[in-house]
Amino acid sequence: MTKIKVLNEKINGGQNLLFQELYGNNAAVLKEQAERYAGLMNEFEKIYGTDDVSLFSSPGRTEIGGNHTDHNFGRVLAGAVNLDNIAVAAANGTEVIRIKSAGYPEFKVDLSDLRIDPAKFYTSESLVKGICARMKEKGYNIGGFDACIEGRVPKGSGLSSSASFEVLMGTILNSLFNDGKMSAVENAIIGQWSENNYFGKPCGLMDQTACSVGGLITIDFKDPANPVVKEVDFDFVSTGFSLVITDVGGGHDDPASQAEYASLPTEMKAVAAELGAKVLREVTLEQIVEKIPEIRKKTGDRALLRAYHFQGDNQRVVEQVAALENNDFQTFLKLVVESGYSSYMYNQNIFDVVHKDEQVVSLALALSEMILKGSGAWRVHGGGFGGTIQAFVPQHKLDDYVKTLEHVYGKNSCHKLFIRSKGSIKLEL
Repeated sequence: MTKIKVLNEKINGGQNLLFQELYGNNAAVLKEQAERYAGLMNEFEKIYGTDDVSLFSSPGRTEIGGNHTDHNFGRVLAGAVNLDNIAVAAANGTEVIRIKSAGYPEFKVDLSDLRIDPAKFYTSESLVKGICARMKEKGYNIGGFDACIEGRVPKGSGLSSSASFEVLMGTILNSLFNDGKMSAVENAIIGQWSENNYFGKPCGLMDQTACSVGGLITIDFKDPANPVVKEVDFDFVSTGFSLVITDVGGGHDDPASQAEYASLPTEMKAVAAELGAKVLREVTLEQIVEKIPEIRKKTGDRALLRAYHFQGDNQRVVEQVAALENNDFQTFLKLVVESGYSSYMYNQNIFDVVHKDEQVVSLALALSEMILKGSGAWRVHGGGFGGTIQAFVPQHKLDDYVKTLEHVYGKNSCHKLFIRSKGSIKLEL
């Protein structure tokens, strides 16, 4: 019996415990996921001519607390979600990695040349090359492999499709060539390093860590080289609320808008620098307030407002975790709303002042408040300036909420999710 047939038998139409952990208990969903893996295995065999394969899954993530806190070494609360990128992969005995993602042409990475190539910034090829380069520097083995990938983490959704892809690559290399000895946290750190240095995008470490570790976690980045990751013991399903991420669109890639986004960490760090620190985590709100007259002359008022947001949201994460651990869901919801208001008023990452007539996030938040005020919670999700919003919706309002938001943002713009316990893994069936 071929390896693919064996794996399909173990998958058993989705009726196995691992699939239920990854995708829930809906029989139709499990069957569809089983067919998804079977189709990808058949495609791999057709393209690469072997059936001696391994299966991998890497989730997207949702940021639940701590908006724009990670890049200033703050705290976050995040969870892995049930939308994932999956891969069928096998070592090929060469020094070349070949990757075929559904809907895209195959690309290759030659492991004999792992130098940074600015001409390849913002490409998947550069991410894979950077991960390989960093793993090699860290003493891990790398090697050529073939992979077919199918993604269900929507790009631009705020669910971190790029971080999910990065840690998926790390998981494949870890499994095929290192017997799985690299930790989930180190996989995340290597993925972030690649995105910063080979992809050309500055980013914090929250996205990769949440995707790599899985579950509901709080992360403290006070020492970013050694982030403290703690699992939060809370069952969202038991609350009767749905976690809904709505894709509101918007966002721009022009230089002016990119500069607007980049101003967030830059302005926060500028305030810290006026107090002799590198990041806001190293200073207190009291120190900032004491020096406001001098600081605002150097940084302007918006930077101070963003620093105020950082201090508030960084502390709110502690309070959110405590509320969940004490099973106080109503206090948790209140803190989510507070975080959203702080992001809007102080962090100012809700709309792009360069394109001020386009306020897709602002409108979505207004509609959410209209439906959920007094019974749920809503906030910007992720980077802001477009993209997505997040809402915790009680079951009796779910249909109305989805209907209203999709009336404005289009059919299937709302994603009803749950927090999955597994991070980026090789499937052991």
